[in-house]
Amino acid sequence: MLSHVLDADSVAIVGASRNETKRGFQAIRTLTEEKYEGRIYPINPKETSVLGFKCYKKITDIKDTVDLALITTPASTLPAILEDCGAKGVHGAVIIAGGFGETGAKGKKFEDEIIRIAKEKNIRLIGPNTSGMMNLTKKLNLVGLRDAPVGDIALLTQSGNMALTLITEAKLKSRKGFSYYVGVGNEADIKFHEYLEFFRKNPKTKAILMYVEGMRQGRQFLQQAYKTTIEKPVVLLKSGRSSTGQKSAGSHTGALAGMSEVARSAFERAGIIVIDNPDELFPAAEALSSLPPIKNNSIAILADGGGHATIAADLLTDLGVNIPELKDKTKARLKKILPGAASVVNPVDVAGGTDSDPAVFADCAQVMLNDPGVGGLLIVGLFGGYGIRFAESLAMIEEDAAHRMGKMVKNGNKPIVLHSLYSSVNPHSLQLLKYYNIPVYDSLNISCKCIGVLAQRGYFLNSYHAKTNFVFNWGGKATSEGVRIIKDCAREGRRNLLETEAKRLLQLHGVPVLFDRLAETADEAVKFAAQIDGDVVLKIVSPDILHKSDAGGVCTGLNNESQVRTAFKKIMKNALAFNKNADIRGVLVSPMAGKGVEVIIGTKIDDQFGPIIMYGLGGILVEILKDVSFRVLPISALNAKKMIEETKSFPILKGIRGQRASDIKAVKTLLLKCSEIIESYPEIQEMDLNPVIVHEKGISLVDARIILKNDTASSL
Repeated sequence: MLSHVLDADSVAIVGASRNETKRGFQAIRTLTEEKYEGRIYPINPKETSVLGFKCYKKITDIKDTVDLALITTPASTLPAILEDCGAKGVHGAVIIAGGFGETGAKGKKFEDEIIRIAKEKNIRLIGPNTSGMMNLTKKLNLVGLRDAPVGDIALLTQSGNMALTLITEAKLKSRKGFSYYVGVGNEADIKFHEYLEFFRKNPKTKAILMYVEGMRQGRQFLQQAYKTTIEKPVVLLKSGRSSTGQKSAGSHTGALAGMSEVARSAFERAGIIVIDNPDELFPAAEALSSLPPIKNNSIAILADGGGHATIAADLLTDLGVNIPELKDKTKARLKKILPGAASVVNPVDVAGGTDSDPAVFADCAQVMLNDPGVGGLLIVGLFGGYGIRFAESLAMIEEDAAHRMGKMVKNGNKPIVLHSLYSSVNPHSLQLLKYYNIPVYDSLNISCKCIGVLAQRGYFLNSYHAKTNFVFNWGGKATSEGVRIIKDCAREGRRNLLETEAKRLLQLHGVPVLFDRLAETADEAVKFAAQIDGDVVLKIVSPDILHKSDAGGVCTGLNNESQVRTAFKKIMKNALAFNKNADIRGVLVSPMAGKGVEVIIGTKIDDQFGPIIMYGLGGILVEILKDVSFRVLPISALNAKKMIEETKSFPILKGIRGQRASDIKAVKTLLLKCSEIIESYPEIQEMDLNPVIVHEKGISLVDARIILKNDTASSL
C-alpha cells in the first residue's frame, strides 16, 4: 500500500543534523515551518535534539509507530539502516543518496542488495538517487523546497531540476499547484506504474505530470496508464530519444526501432499526452486539469488582429486541430455585434470592434461557443491590456468581461484558452480568468498547444474503447501444428525457423502463402517448377544462412528446365562457399510474385515495452528511407489502419498518377494476423516479413523469417 508511504502520518529523519547546510536539518526545518500534520522523529546517535525535537540513536529506539523514513546518510550506511527500519515495521523509505545503478555494474550490484533487504523487510523504497517527495495537501515536505503551490496536479519526475522548474513556473505564472511530488530516482523498487495507480485512485489529484528519462517496466506502465487516462489526464515529457533498437542487428525491425517512435506511439495509444517542448509541459497539465476536453476536435479563434489570428490558425492546423466554418446563424449574430469591417469567418477578427468596449470579447465568445460545430475557443491578442493601452476606464469593462467568460466555462462544457500580450503584467482581468481556471499565456505557441492537448484528450475519450489495453492472452490462438514447428526447431538447437517453417506457421493463422515446394535435388526442383505457371524463384533453405541474397542463395526469373537446373547447382555451390559447414535442407521453389508495392512488417522484443510491431515501405531501401511506423503489441484494427496511414508512402498504396489502388485491407489484415501470431507463441523473439508485395487484390508474401528466444529450448 503506497498510502502508508505517500500519506505517512509519521516520519523519521535518518541523518538529522544541526548543520543548516545538511539535508537532515533542512528536512526538519521545512516540516516544522510548513506545519506538517504528522509526527517527526530525528535520528542521529551523536545528537540529543535537533530543532527542538528529541533525537534518537536508532529508529528502533522510537516507541511509537513510524510510517516513513527519510534517509539522508551515505549509501554505505543503507543496509544497516534498512535492517533497523524492518525491525521497527517502517512501511517506506526515501533514499536520497546516489551511487547505485546509475553509476554502472558495481553500483547496480549494491542497488540489488538494497532492494533484496527492502523486500525481505517489507519496506517500499522511493529512489535511490532521488530529490525526495512531497505530499503538499498534508504538508509532508521531504524535499526542502519552500512555498510550493498546493493544487490538484501530481508530479512525477526523474530530475530534481525539472521539478524545481515546474514548481517555480506554477508559483509565478499560475493559480494551479501540486497535490504530490515524487522524485522517482532510479525506480529501483516503486515503479512508475505503481505511482500511476495510486494517483488514479487519489481524490486530491485531477491530473498527472511526468518527466521520464527511463522506465523499467514499460508494459505494466502502459497497462496502468490505459486505466488511468480514462479517468484522469496524464502529461509526459520523455527525454533521451536516442535509438534503442540498434542493439538488435538481426532484423530490419531491430535496426529501425527507436525509442522515440516506439515510446511515443505507445504512450499516445494509452491516452497519455506526449510533450516534446519542456516549456509546454506545465501549461498542458494546467489546461487539462482545469478545463473540459474538446469533444469534436473543432476550435473557433477570436482575435483583435489579423496577424495573430492567422498564426494561430497555422499553429492549430499543424497540431491537427480543425478550424471549421461557423454556422450561418453564428455569423449573422456576430455581424450584429461587430463593425462592418470585421471578419466573421473562423478565425473571427473583431477589426477594432473591441477598442472602445472590450466587453465585445465576451459577447462574441458566447455566440461562438453556442455554435454546435465549435468545441472550444481560443482568444488571441490584447485582452487584459485595453485598460493599459487605451484608457483606464476600460479595465473595469475587461474585468466584467472576464467574469462573464469565466461563467461560460464554469456553466458550460466547452473550454476557453486565452493568449494575451499583457500576461506578464498580470492585470486584474487576467487574474480573474485564472480564478475561473481559464489559462492565460503570453506565448501564442503555448496557447495553441494547450488547445491542441484538450482536443487530443477529447479524441482519446471518444475512441479509447477501440484501442487495445496492452494485455496479451498468451498462447490463446496457438495451433497444435504451430506449437510443434517451434518445438522441433528448438529441439534441434536452432533459434531460426526455416523459411518453409515460418511460412507454414503464418499459413496456419490464415496468412496467404505462395505455392512453395522444398527441393532436395535438381530433379525435384525441375519437377516443382513445372507445376508453376510463369517464372519461378529458387532460394536456399538453411538454418545457417539467414540473409540468402548475401550468400548468393537466390535466383529469380527462371522459365525453363535448363535455367532451373543451372540455378539449383549455382545456389548450392554459393551456399557452401559462403559457409562450408552450413546445414543445407534444400532449395525452395516458388512462383515469381506479380508486380505491386513492396512493404515490410516486422516484430521484435523492445527492452522496455516487450513485443512491438513495425510496418513500412519494404524492399532493399527500407533501412535507407526508414518510412516506418511502430506500435506496441497487441494491436487493434484501428491501430493497424493508423499504422498504414501515417507512413509517407501511404499515398502509393492509394494509387498515384493513374495507378490503381493496392489492397490496403489485405495489409491491415496481415498486421492483425502478425499480432495474433506473436500473442499465440511467446517463444518468438523476432519476425521479419520482407518484402510483402501488395497487389490490386491480395498480397504475396515473398520472404518470411522467424527467430525464437534464446531460452526456448530450455523452456520446453
